[in-house]
Amino acid sequence: MTSPAEARLKRLKMRSMRRGIREMDLILTAYADHNLAKMTDSALNDYEALLHENDHDLYQWVTGQTDAPKRYQSMIKEISGVFQG
Repeated sequence: MTSPAEARLKRLKMRSMRRGIREMDLILTAYADHNLAKMTDSALNDYEALLHENDHDLYQWVTGQTDAPKRYQSMIKEISGVFQG
């Protein structure tokens, strides 16, 4: 049986993988693989909120084309690091 915490991580991983824009699928899947299991509940809440954002906006934030909202800036910086590295 899967615990609620495990189910949440699986759900967030799936939402990271199936975004709609292939580039965001790849970027967010890599980020999720490296980070979800070690994130605090607060960070998971922020990531879950981030996943509700529009893919085109997310892509522009991650690639530095536009600034992310203040709430997401730290996380976008981390995601950009996975994207670039």
